[in-house]
Amino acid sequence: MHIHLTLNGEQTTWDTAPHELLLTALRRAGMWSVKHGCETGECGACAVLLDGKLINTCTRLAVQAHGAAIETLEHLAPDQPGRRDNDLHAPSPQATLHPLQRAFIETGAIQCGFCTPAQLLAAKALLDQNPDPDEAQVREAIAGVLCRCTGYARPVQAVLRAAAQLRGEPVPPVEMPAITVGGLADQQPHAPPDDTPEFPDDSFGGRPVDTLTRTRLPVMVVAQPETHVVNKAETKVDAVKLAKGRPVFTDDMTLPGMLHAALLTSPHAHARIRSIEVAAARALEGVHAVLTHQDVSRVMYASGGQSYPQPHPYDQVSLDSKVRHVGDRVAVVAAETPEIAQRALALIEVDYDVLPAVLDPLAAMQEGAPQIHDEADAVGIHDAAHNRSHHIHVKHGDLEKGFAEAAWTFEHEYRVHQVQQAAIEPHACITYWDEDDRLVVRTSTQVPFHVRRIIAPLLGLPLRRIRVIKPRIGGGFGGKQEVLLEDLCAHLTIATGRPVRFEYTRAQEFSSARSRHPQIIRVKTAVRRDGTLAAMRIKTVADTGAYGTHGLTVQMVSGFRGLSTYRLGAAEFDCDVVYTNKPTPGAYRGYGAPQALFALECHLEEIAAAIGWDPIEFKRKNWVRAGDEIMMARAMGEGREGFAQWVTSNGLEECVQEGMRAMDWERKTLPGFHTPYPDRPHVRRGLGVALCMHGTGIAGLDMGAASLKLNDDGSFNLLVGATDLGTGSDTVLAQICAETLGVPLRDIIIFSSDTDFTPFDTGAYASSTTYISGGAVLKAAEQVRDQIVEHAVKHLLPGADAERVWLEDQHVCAPDGRKVSLEKVALHATHQADQHQIMATASHMSYVSPPPFAAQFVEADVDTETGQVTVNRLLMAVDCGVAINPLTAAGQVEGGMVQALGYAHCEEMVYDDEGQLLNPRFGPYRIYQADEMPQLDVILVQTYEPSGPYGAKAIAEIPKDGVAPALANAIYDATGVRIRQLPFTPERVWRALQAASA
Repeated sequence: MHIHLTLNGEQTTWDTAPHELLLTALRRAGMWSVKHGCETGECGACAVLLDGKLINTCTRLAVQAHGAAIETLEHLAPDQPGRRDNDLHAPSPQATLHPLQRAFIETGAIQCGFCTPAQLLAAKALLDQNPDPDEAQVREAIAGVLCRCTGYARPVQAVLRAAAQLRGEPVPPVEMPAITVGGLADQQPHAPPDDTPEFPDDSFGGRPVDTLTRTRLPVMVVAQPETHVVNKAETKVDAVKLAKGRPVFTDDMTLPGMLHAALLTSPHAHARIRSIEVAAARALEGVHAVLTHQDVSRVMYASGGQSYPQPHPYDQVSLDSKVRHVGDRVAVVAAETPEIAQRALALIEVDYDVLPAVLDPLAAMQEGAPQIHDEADAVGIHDAAHNRSHHIHVKHGDLEKGFAEAAWTFEHEYRVHQVQQAAIEPHACITYWDEDDRLVVRTSTQVPFHVRRIIAPLLGLPLRRIRVIKPRIGGGFGGKQEVLLEDLCAHLTIATGRPVRFEYTRAQEFSSARSRHPQIIRVKTAVRRDGTLAAMRIKTVADTGAYGTHGLTVQMVSGFRGLSTYRLGAAEFDCDVVYTNKPTPGAYRGYGAPQALFALECHLEEIAAAIGWDPIEFKRKNWVRAGDEIMMARAMGEGREGFAQWVTSNGLEECVQEGMRAMDWERKTLPGFHTPYPDRPHVRRGLGVALCMHGTGIAGLDMGAASLKLNDDGSFNLLVGATDLGTGSDTVLAQICAETLGVPLRDIIIFSSDTDFTPFDTGAYASSTTYISGGAVLKAAEQVRDQIVEHAVKHLLPGADAERVWLEDQHVCAPDGRKVSLEKVALHATHQADQHQIMATASHMSYVSPPPFAAQFVEADVDTETGQVTVNRLLMAVDCGVAINPLTAAGQVEGGMVQALGYAHCEEMVYDDEGQLLNPRFGPYRIYQADEMPQLDVILVQTYEPSGPYGAKAIAEIPKDGVAPALANAIYDATGVRIRQLPFTPERVWRALQAASA
């Protein structure tokens, strides 16, 4: 049927089917800024303006747009013909950016960028109606667009900034206020400082603020390095294309003859497939392939994207005759349209022999429990008969002696739950044969090189015939460190000879993707009379769901993190990793540390209360100092023996001091603090804190490489295998390169994550990119710098001493004042004398993993009548070494804290007794919206890490580690009730309060 509408100011006619969604029609029309994030209108990524109002297109039919005017992001500031200038620093203004887009770029409001188009349209709709909104109105306007990356603080700041500009008001530059604190650079253990540094005069509540909004800006507590590009809040190199909504994500393309895949999944938690009939599905017009376990080779593998050799167990095949959880793979279809593919799934008849299921890891280990993995060809399962994929047991020191020395011994049990990464972009993949009969896999992955290595044997193709391309990713958070779609999508391309597109639904993201491992954690600690820790034992039962991917390594990291933050005379970690008939957990940002630190930090607070110590003083007595050996590092490498580690930089004392000062910590001792509402005495207030220590890459395992060449105009091409998930790693790596070569950031053209064209990198996980990949970039840039200097001194600066020549401001400079431009050096080297390409390739790995440190603070109110917890404020003071880009670093902290708050407060995967997930959609699975946010504060405490590029350490994962225990401690401070199980939902809190009062 034909419908008439106005699309971005142009009259148009569409030929659309009655059932076609407006989302599908818009993307078919090339409006790639309109994104698919769900099918229920709850994420808002698909939003457009229809007759000036923000609407979701995934729940509206195309025919409902008949006669309407639709505006997408493509119309906000259309690119001018002949002008595609994405350089914000160009001498002429960027004519094709709307003030909203420019403000989003300048404030760092764009991380992955997947939800950015919808946020921008929501903001435009608001400003069209209200040119002078306050912060609450902005938050309400964008609340329907979920963002998993930013924590919303920067988008709110950006909208207020753009509103002021549109009103003709001047706006201040976006800066990172800095407070210099002495003593950071020496890297020695620190006593609490005697004097307090002064905060800037334009402070609000003790913190700098944007003059346009009371949203707090990050503060840097610095040992300031002398740099020109590094440690500066540079604009992200991919910001313009994301702000414009250009087609940069996996699904933002189409190919001639492309088919659409759909996955049939198990409705049962545990069953054998007696028979499967696919004839009717194959006979349906428009269906080109239907594959089951009878059609693909049975090759055992592990789907986790980890380094070679892949950790055991190998307990998966592409398609199996047994299903082990609701949502497990049964069959896959490729058809002309998504609708035909879905109809084909409905025609597949499966006869299941339903088996008993086990959902509890403790029950799964008992005699007589259903055996989940009884296949004979699985490799490396520790104890399949008792559903134990692994058993981990690590000791250091004399535990018996440690407990014998104890003046006190404490033991507590904690329970943490299963949560989903909930990236707004679902997993997506497109596979096709190229002109050389090589298989191209375009996929939203964090680990393109691992994907290529893992799928090659599954497909029966040599690795040389596979190319994996990673476009921009709409959020990963560990969930895309996995092979989930790529093998099936490729099998369909092999079967049909056609390009195939495969994308998960939101329900499949919950049931068929990955999540965080639930754990039962029992901590026993011996404390000496002087308050030092004599020994600690952690015993964990971890639920790895139906398959063991990441089961070993997540729990190894969990034990390592739980036993490394504090000095221990002796330590032991004992862990059973257990199969259950639930969807499989995997990698999730923090990778075992949030589970362990919830138990550890709550446990130490309980000990401090019991022995009469102030909790912070008790932790200060025991936390690790610079120069300490990290005792468990050698025994607890990730999946294999590790390497000796020492703490070489540590700003934890400064983190605690600055956090306490910013939170006005001592007010908790004042009368009336805990009852701030005289008319509501049942609402009580509390403050909580947790300390964190994470890692920077995997010592002796992670490796990254970079290739760099000089162009004729003095610019550089930088090729890296590292994967930018929205974290800004492309920008950070380019900054390292630019700093080393003495050029502005715009002179570095970075290209990443293509297994054909970029050098190897293990991928984006383990907080490794800045440290490991950055180390490779630094080495390559130093080699290129040396080649430039050598050629310049030999031919263009005769007589100059190469040892005293440097690169600055796009020139090679000599001490006598002579200088020559990089452009001239490039042209001379390429065309005139000693002709050669100035270029270098370098690799980097490290046998050390310097830990970042942090203190995370929470202020919360607890309604003792309902159990409702309201978080008023989150603050994190973090030592990440030198922040290569303070703006993106602070954005990582803000987004990570909000994810961690969801983990602590409201997110939970809930099952019925049959293993059916009850909340596989946004809404029932509750993540924070913009209008529900607490105040966010970030303090970057800069130390200098000697092993990192320009002194950098990691920052991406540590924000996830301490929010849950800090909130638990705030609830305890408010109510005097200790709750040892996450999340802190109203019902759980109310029941705990009732039990305590009884």
